[in-house]
Amino acid sequence: MISTPQPNAKTYQFWIDRGGTFTDIVARKPDGTLITHKLLSENPERYSDAVIQGIREILELSPHQLIPSELISEVKMGTTVATNALLERKGDCTLLIITKGFKDALRIGYQNRPDIFARQIILPEMLYEKVIEVEERYTAQGEELNPVNLAILKPQLQQVYQTGIRSCAIVLMHGYRYPQHEQQIAALAQEIGFTQISVSHQVSPLMKLVSRGDTTVIDAYLSPILKRYINQVASQLNCHPPSVPPLVRGGGIKEELELETIEKLETIEKNDNSIPPLARGARGVKPHKINVYAI
Repeated sequence: MISTPQPNAKTYQFWIDRGGTFTDIVARKPDGTLITHKLLSENPERYSDAVIQGIREILELSPHQLIPSELISEVKMGTTVATNALLERKGDCTLLIITKGFKDALRIGYQNRPDIFARQIILPEMLYEKVIEVEERYTAQGEELNPVNLAILKPQLQQVYQTGIRSCAIVLMHGYRYPQHEQQIAALAQEIGFTQISVSHQVSPLMKLVSRGDTTVIDAYLSPILKRYINQVASQLNCHPPSVPPLVRGGGIKEELELETIEKLETIEKNDNSIPPLARGARGVKPHKINVYAI
């Protein structure tokens, strides 16, 4: 939710569904009247963003007029920006930092074979670009077998940072229960300059490395996309953008972003002809828990 300063009885409220094809808007006028508006989500010849354009049209503003923030008390929006980026593989380049020996754990996954007689097995594309293995280890009982050697890790992170990658996912064995090593690595990544740091014990504090890892990688891959879009909308509304928590979290509300939890995203079945072809591309991605924004 984006709230503008000093709401009062003379302000508008907006509820927006920004989909891949259409953007639907419900607005409450200062007199309490509800109005609806619909427009194409993508129409670059007329406008750069459908949400802002819809608000402009409802407020009857010309293209050159600034949106007066004092006329708007709140904007709540559900959007498929992150979903589309996932399906089209247009998220940010991401680094995976994982316990040594588990570099290919997310690639191997659970070795599910929906079609056991298929001659050609097509593995889903991984969302991360590079992997750094960290020699560290806690036992399941919390005994520290190997501490993190930050002196060795730092130049590795710096090398990746110099390639232009700014997003990283940190997933360590038993990190959900013993997060000290993940916290140390996250602090080092922040010091180097990574702007999106997703750590598994915050994103998905659950056992099972693969599901926790998949969810954390998705968070690192998509959160920057959503942050940029929220900032873009907030700047057009002439208000301060809300602080954006991790895209994927165990639930709850933080600051002005309300989250609805979708438990255990189901795998899209290959033979379900009712699923559009593009949507079937998400079948290889199965986070344990994912949250979506109501902005």
